[in-house]
Amino acid sequence: MTDPLITPELIAAHGLKPEEYSRILEIIEREPTFTELGIFSAMWNEHCSYKSSKRWLRTLPTTGPQVICGPGENAGVVDIGDGQAVIFKMESHNHPSYIEPYQGAATGVGGILRDVFTMGARPIAAMNALSFGATDHPKTAHLVRGVVEGIGGYGNAFGVPTVGGEVRFHPAYNGNCLVNAFAAGLADADKIFYSAASGVGMPVVYLGAKTGRDGVGGATMASAEFDDTIEEKRPTVQVGDPFTEKRLLEACLELMASGAVISIQDMGAAGLTCSAVEMGDKGGLGIRLQLDKVPQREPGMTAYEMMLSESQERMLMVLDPARETIAREIFEKWDLDFAIVGETIDEDRFLIEHGNRIMADVPLSKLSSSAPEYDRPWTETPAPAPLGEIPDIAPIDGLRALIGSPSYAHKGWVWEQYDTQVMADTIRTPGIGAGIVRVHGTEKALAFTCDVTPRYVRANPREGGKQAVAEAYRNLTAVGARPLATTDNLNFGNPEKPEIMGQLVGAIQGIGEACIALDMPIVSGNVSLYNETDGHPILPTPTIGAVGLIDKIDDIISGLPDDGDLMLMLGESSGHLGQSALLAEFCGIEAGDPPPVDLERERRNGEFLRAHRSLVKAACDLSDGGLALAAFEMSAAAGIGMRLDNDEIGSLFGEDQARYLIASSFDQAEALMVAAGQAGVTLAVVGRFGGEDIQMGPHSAPLATLAELYNTSFAQALGTA
Repeated sequence: MTDPLITPELIAAHGLKPEEYSRILEIIEREPTFTELGIFSAMWNEHCSYKSSKRWLRTLPTTGPQVICGPGENAGVVDIGDGQAVIFKMESHNHPSYIEPYQGAATGVGGILRDVFTMGARPIAAMNALSFGATDHPKTAHLVRGVVEGIGGYGNAFGVPTVGGEVRFHPAYNGNCLVNAFAAGLADADKIFYSAASGVGMPVVYLGAKTGRDGVGGATMASAEFDDTIEEKRPTVQVGDPFTEKRLLEACLELMASGAVISIQDMGAAGLTCSAVEMGDKGGLGIRLQLDKVPQREPGMTAYEMMLSESQERMLMVLDPARETIAREIFEKWDLDFAIVGETIDEDRFLIEHGNRIMADVPLSKLSSSAPEYDRPWTETPAPAPLGEIPDIAPIDGLRALIGSPSYAHKGWVWEQYDTQVMADTIRTPGIGAGIVRVHGTEKALAFTCDVTPRYVRANPREGGKQAVAEAYRNLTAVGARPLATTDNLNFGNPEKPEIMGQLVGAIQGIGEACIALDMPIVSGNVSLYNETDGHPILPTPTIGAVGLIDKIDDIISGLPDDGDLMLMLGESSGHLGQSALLAEFCGIEAGDPPPVDLERERRNGEFLRAHRSLVKAACDLSDGGLALAAFEMSAAAGIGMRLDNDEIGSLFGEDQARYLIASSFDQAEALMVAAGQAGVTLAVVGRFGGEDIQMGPHSAPLATLAELYNTSFAQALGTA
C-alpha cells in the first residue's frame, strides 16, 4: 500500500500545528513517513503529552511519607501499613462516551483497571464521576442509559465492585458528557511492577487480545473539540471485552509471580506506540518492533493501523529471556496471545519494521520526554456577578426542588445496575457518603470518594479547586477514614483560549494548596482538555478521587440515626448562598461567589470528628444543598423523620464549608459538646431525628411523600421509570 502524500491538510487532520510539524522535520531531518506522522501525532497530542498542562502539573504536591510512587507511572502507589499498598488512578473517557456511550464508558472502565493491575495489584474497587447535559436535551437520556450500562456491563463481568461516584446534569455538558473512571487495587508494597525497560537485547512481548482497527486515532480524537463531523469519529471508539480482561488480569498476576517480568505497560491511549515509547524512554533505551509478529484479528492491517490501534485488553512487557517458556505457558493456559514482537536496543531509536520494510525510524526520546510543552497565555477568571436579592423560598419548597432534581435525587437507578458486592469485601455501598472496602484478611478497610462542584470552579477556579479536595477530605472523614492521597481528573475546555487556560491554572493552584494543607498528595491523574462543542465549553470540572484508611473496621462511622437522636452540626455557618444548589435548582440563579474554603478549619474539624468517632452514630459532610439536604438524606436512609430547629433559608441551604452533620444519642451529644469546647471547635445542636415528618421550623411535610419524590425523580426525569 502506498503511503498518502504528506499535505498540510493531512498534518492538520493528525492534530499537529504547522510549527509542530516543522519541529518534526528538524528532529528527523527529512519528511516523515505516514507511519511516523501517525506516531508523532499520537505521542504529541494533548491526551498523551500533557503539553498544555505539564508546566502547571509540576507545581502539585506529589510526595509524602505514605507515597511509594507518585505521578508518572500507570497508577499511584500509597503505603497502607503491614507491607501492603493501595494502587489507584482516575482517567477520563469523555469523547468516546459521547460518540458511542456504551463502548466509550465500558472501555474507560477497562483501561483504568489495566492501569492498576499493570502495577501488580488486584483491583478491589471502582468508582465513576459522570456529567451530562440538561435532562430535556435530546441526547441526554440516550447517553445516560448507554454510559451506565457500559460501566455496569464491563465492571460487573470483570468482577470489581463499584462502590461510589457522582452524577450531575447541566446544560454546559449538552455537547460533551464527562465519564471519569476510577479504580483501586491492592498489592504487596515490595512487589510493585513498573514500566521502565531495562537491559539491552531483551525481548519485547505482546500480551493479551489481538489487534484490530478499532480505536485507530482515538487519542488524537480525544485532543480536539467536537463539531458537526462528530459522527465521522465513531470508528475511533474502542470495543471492549471484560471477560478477556479478566483472563488478562489473572495471567498477568501469575506472570508477575513467576519472576518473568522486567517491566510492563498496558496498551491504552495510542496503543502499541505509547506503551513501547514510554517503556523505552523511562529506561533510557530504544525499541525495535517487528509488526509481522503482532497478533492481528483483521487481515491486511498496515503499520500505521497497528501502531495507532487502541484495541483493548492488551499489554506490552519486557521479558526475562530465561523465563520465556514459563511465561508463554501461562498465557497459553489463559487462552491469550503471547508474541515476541521486538527487543530493546542501546540506541535512541524507535525502529518499526513491517514486511521487510522500515516503516518508522525516529529518535525515541523525542517522542516522549521531548514532546512539545507550552506555556499557554491565561487570564484570571473575573469575579462573578454579585448574588443580588434572593427571592422568598419556603423551606419545604426548596427541599422539594433539590430532591426532585436529577442531580440531587436518589441515584439508585444508576448504582443498582452495578455489582457493588462482588468479592464480598464491600462494607458500604453507594448511596450516601464514601464507599468502604475491607482489606481482605486484615482488620483494615479503605474508603473511596470522588468530588467536585463545577459551579464553584467556574465562578472562582482557585476556591473551587480547594473545595473539591476539601469535600473529598470530609467525605472520607465522615466515615472515620484518615485521608491518604488523591488522584485528579482535570476536565476543561480548549486550553488555547486564555480564559479556559485561566480556569485550569486557578483550579490546579487551589488543588495544590488544599492537598498540602490536608496532607493528601496527588499520586496519579489525568488531564482531559478540548471538552467543548462548536465553541461551547463544559463547566470546568476537576474531579478529585481520594482514598482514606481505616485502621480497624470497628472504627468505621457507618450507622444510621435512631428515633430520638440529636442532630449536631460541626463547623460554622454564615448562610452562604452564592453558587448554591438551592438557587440553581429553584431559581435558575448561578451567581455570586462560591463559599470560601478555610483549610485550617477543614483540618481541625476533620481531626476532631475522627478523634471522637466513638461518640458518633452517623455523620455526613455538608456540601450541595447544605444542612437541609444532608439532614433529609440521613432521615430518608434511616426511614425516620426529623426536625430542624431553624427555618431561615441561609441556615438551611447555605453551603459554608468545613461542616458535618452528626447524629448522636443525648449522652453522646453531651460528651461531644464538652470535647468540642475543649478543642475549640464549633458544635451546636440543630435538631432531632424522629417522627414521620420532615420539619423545618413550623414548616413540615410527610417523610413518605418526600421520600417518594426523592427515590423516583431521577428515573422519571430521564424517562427510564
